[in-house]
Amino acid sequence: MNATADSPRPFYPQLEGMRAVAALGVLTTHVAFQTATLDIPIIGPILGRLDLAVALFFALSGFLLWRPYAVAARTDAPPPAVGRYLRHRFVRIWPAYAVVVIAVLLLVPQARGSSATVWIANLTLTQVFVPLTLAPGLTQMWSLSVEVAFYLLLPVFGYALIRMRGPRARLRVPVLLGVAALSLAWGPVAGLLPLQAGVEPHNWVFGHLPWFAAGLILAELSASGVDARWSANRPVMFVVFVVAYGLASTPIAGPVGLAPMSDAQYAAKMLLGGIGAYAVLAPLVLGDGRFRFLDSRVMAALGRWSYGIFIWHVAILASVFGLFGIAAFDGHFVTVWLLTVVLTVPVSAAGYAFVEEPLRRALKRREGRAAEVTAVETATIAAT
Repeated sequence: MNATADSPRPFYPQLEGMRAVAALGVLTTHVAFQTATLDIPIIGPILGRLDLAVALFFALSGFLLWRPYAVAARTDAPPPAVGRYLRHRFVRIWPAYAVVVIAVLLLVPQARGSSATVWIANLTLTQVFVPLTLAPGLTQMWSLSVEVAFYLLLPVFGYALIRMRGPRARLRVPVLLGVAALSLAWGPVAGLLPLQAGVEPHNWVFGHLPWFAAGLILAELSASGVDARWSANRPVMFVVFVVAYGLASTPIAGPVGLAPMSDAQYAAKMLLGGIGAYAVLAPLVLGDGRFRFLDSRVMAALGRWSYGIFIWHVAILASVFGLFGIAAFDGHFVTVWLLTVVLTVPVSAAGYAFVEEPLRRALKRREGRAAEVTAVETATIAAT
């Protein structure tokens, strides 16, 4: 970690590598589904439950975005400026995402001819609220819709806990745990909502708060400097992860794939996903030492391209079957996985180089100029 404990925005190079792991995990579970590998005993459920890589993405976002609030609660630092935060989230997420949506809805045969409702819902990331708008090639975007909803809720959470500062900051972790525990009851609550057919409230942010909370709690522990040796212990957390993931791969957490699950199974999946994400991330952000694999140049590069891998891979996976004459749901897992990765990575790298990074730099330059103007105006006022 390249920062002191009270720094609001430290850089964790190992988290870049972990983003790559999460993105490839999501890709792998989708390949397993579309090659019918989920039907294979033992290996099928293990690969299918790689959908919990989404929990890792959510926890990563929770940790990185919440840490400035956690630091502000324990220092004189102000909480993040909401306007700046929203600008950065928009530039980080929407432009590259919009390129994928437009490309898929125009070029992917199964998605061409989509209605205006599908276009609007996908471009506004509201598809989880609008019936039957998860278009072919874009079905994974439900989780991005959930993540964007969390981005909007984060400042609300931050300012709701604004009075828990100084000595009272120790109450923040119990409060966050309480919110996560309450959200485990989202299944039966969602079943009472008067929703249109085709809307799946299990895919709303409220049910996934335990996954985000794993990151929020780690941010609080990281900022507080408390003794978290057990959470930082790699062997201990590895065992916790293996147990959580193993249980999640059983019917306790529901079936893999698209089969429906009970409210109890949904709650178990949310709980086990949160525990697993915490166990993976805790040693990375609370412990010391090198993480040679995650810090490597290859994983760092894949981490930079991980958002592109996530948003492009389903459309490319759909194209692989047609381009190479492979029948969907007819095996060939390894071949399809390799082809999907080989095609997705360069497309993602191009998206990072020509869309994501230029826009990020442009925003940084714009904010730098605005800060210079503000400084000059302040100096002028002070001199008069």
